[in-house]
Amino acid sequence: MKRFLSARGLTHTTVASVVLVIASVLASVGASHAQAPQPVTTAGQNALLGNAVIIQGNRRIESGTILSYMELDANQTIDGDTLNAAVRRLFDTGLFKDVQITPAGNQLLVEVIENPSISQIAFEGNDALNDEDLLPLINLRPRLPFTVSAAEADAQAIIEIYRRTGRYGAEVEPVIIERSENRVDLVFEINEGELTGVSGITFTGNTVYSDRRLRGVIETSESSFLASLLSSDVYDPDKLELDKELLRRYYFSRGYADFTVLSATAELTPDRDGFLISFNISEGEPYAFGLFDVAVSARGLDRNDFIDAIPDDLEGDLYDATEIEEIANSLTDLAGQRGFAFVQVRPRPVKNTEDRIIDVTFDIAEGPRVFIERIDIEGNTQTLDRVVRREIPLVEGDPFDTRKIRQARTNIRGLGFFSAVELTTEQGSTEDRATLKVRVEEQSTGSLSFGLGFSTGSGPVGNILVQERNFLGRGQNVELDITAAGDTQVYDFSFTEPAFLDRDLAIGMRAFFVDDDRSDESSFEVSELGFSPFVAFPLSEHTRLSLRYDANRQDIQVEPTASAVLQADDGDRITSSVGYTITHDRRNDRIEPTSGYFLRLSQDAAGLGGDARYLSSVGSAKAWTSFFDEDIIASVEVAGAAIFGFGDDIVVTERFFLGGSNLRGFADEGAGPVDTTTGDSLGGKYRMTSRLELSFPIGLPEEFGIFGGAFVDAGTLFGLDNTLGGAIDDSSSFRVAAGALLFIATPFGPLEMSFGIPILEEDTDDTEIFRLSIGTRF
Repeated sequence: MKRFLSARGLTHTTVASVVLVIASVLASVGASHAQAPQPVTTAGQNALLGNAVIIQGNRRIESGTILSYMELDANQTIDGDTLNAAVRRLFDTGLFKDVQITPAGNQLLVEVIENPSISQIAFEGNDALNDEDLLPLINLRPRLPFTVSAAEADAQAIIEIYRRTGRYGAEVEPVIIERSENRVDLVFEINEGELTGVSGITFTGNTVYSDRRLRGVIETSESSFLASLLSSDVYDPDKLELDKELLRRYYFSRGYADFTVLSATAELTPDRDGFLISFNISEGEPYAFGLFDVAVSARGLDRNDFIDAIPDDLEGDLYDATEIEEIANSLTDLAGQRGFAFVQVRPRPVKNTEDRIIDVTFDIAEGPRVFIERIDIEGNTQTLDRVVRREIPLVEGDPFDTRKIRQARTNIRGLGFFSAVELTTEQGSTEDRATLKVRVEEQSTGSLSFGLGFSTGSGPVGNILVQERNFLGRGQNVELDITAAGDTQVYDFSFTEPAFLDRDLAIGMRAFFVDDDRSDESSFEVSELGFSPFVAFPLSEHTRLSLRYDANRQDIQVEPTASAVLQADDGDRITSSVGYTITHDRRNDRIEPTSGYFLRLSQDAAGLGGDARYLSSVGSAKAWTSFFDEDIIASVEVAGAAIFGFGDDIVVTERFFLGGSNLRGFADEGAGPVDTTTGDSLGGKYRMTSRLELSFPIGLPEEFGIFGGAFVDAGTLFGLDNTLGGAIDDSSSFRVAAGALLFIATPFGPLEMSFGIPILEEDTDDTEIFRLSIGTRF
């Protein structure tokens, strides 16, 4: 192998030395050295160009090609500067390692040493990134000439991609292996280095919001206390600009219109195992909304229409730049509804620093008539182009619409397939054409989740969930859920195509097998095999409807000593039903909401064939809010369920149960109607639950990633409609439990532990004190 230095250390003949050689001789240059040499006529500082050039040293490159690169015409009057430029052009081709021009009598001798050609390219030492990831990053290819500068540029490109993946200490050294016939093999020797984490994030200049609050705003995060064992949050220098913008948006949405980030720096720790990031900010003073106005210069639009579209209750409220953006978007939509696709709405805030209010005027003017010429998608090495393209509400030929471009970015980020999404525009082939560039960075879309619980009745419960949300890069969701609890096994497989025919129409199916031994709670065992296709589509921006068909066969085997209510349900049962679920989602964040609400209603009607005849309804509503600058997040949820039978009574597998996930502090099926003689849980037709939950810091350093919480759950279950007699407790008394929560940020994902103590319970209830769950991504 042959290692080489950077261009600063090379000993090639420089252009300046060539000038010194030819400055004393005025030479004539011909079209090809194959022709007979011609005499050279000199005249002062110039010479007439004739046929007097001899080219030596070229093996692969034709002499005529070299002369064409020099760009010297026959009978041209030239000087030293002209020949110097010709030499430069030969070097610029990248084909030559060295070029020398010397006089030889009445002839000009051009001696070249060709750069070797690349036979093959290889990578060594790369584990985190494979060859297929690295090859598209470099410009050199087999059969191209090798140059030191090009190899070093490619090495730097490889280093940059490693930095983006968190390996800031990566080193790449190009090495050549010389072969025969002036060929070389190019090997990039890679030392990937370790993942470079973030050891600490500090803020200076903040008095209104704490460091902890601001760390929750930015994208960059500190490594957790377990990161040294498994993984850590990694430092990405490109995120600092994003973090500055996120801070700006955060303060601007809370009235601080003078907020600025004075500096954002990152320094390696002395042991070079992490970065210390520091933000120096100036918060300024808070402002309130003043007066709103609209200035319309676009012909054909009525100012009053737009004035009426501005909320009239904002004056005096805390200034919120997000609200301004939403109003501008709604005014743009209103103009579009009236057929003005090229209208631009520009908010013009005017600060009154004395009274600390901001008046806002929305300027509505005709914008340039620009159309989308082309949409280019880059960086999607796994995800198919069409998966990204269908999230863009624009196609080639549409009017340029900044609102739709913003929506496209939101849609693509919402897929969850990419760690970074960037949309930029460039001028197209003409001034009224634009090219939309979509650049993305792939991220892991598979997940592996573990669940662990402990019940005083059934003991430990285990669950494994394997999911791939971007199957084969098609955006499809594949999920396998396996649960084991004692003698109970559940195998649940589902497949979803979220955009059938590239439309906002999801189709999919679910197939499952359950072998559930519930003898500890209810003295019966059920085996169930089912299949359910479904379709889902939006009804509005925030509302979605899902339609489904369910077909399943159940085999209920009841123990001889079981309750008479259960004995009546023994045997096979086939269910054929249709159903729907409608959701309305107004959360501010789907992963970690701090405000907003979520509504859900599901109904299923059985009786299209089969043995079951019923109508089942389940509904829930959940809302979130926050206090003390989002340090405390509160949520409240209420839910209800009811089932009505037609003809035969409802069997035990169709009734509802209370406990476990819907009533912490009580075991699964631990509360509700029960046969007091046998102790069997029987389920009920009507269920109501409510939950109040808080999460908050507990005073530990934030880098530990440990937070606390508290909850109060309440619920009731009743309506057995027993006609078989027996000692049945079917009271509708409420059960209530309260307890503490502990959230731990681990490399596997958030770990949640709940400790619940029943406050209101019945003697027949089965309690559950402790429950644990944890998840991770891969």
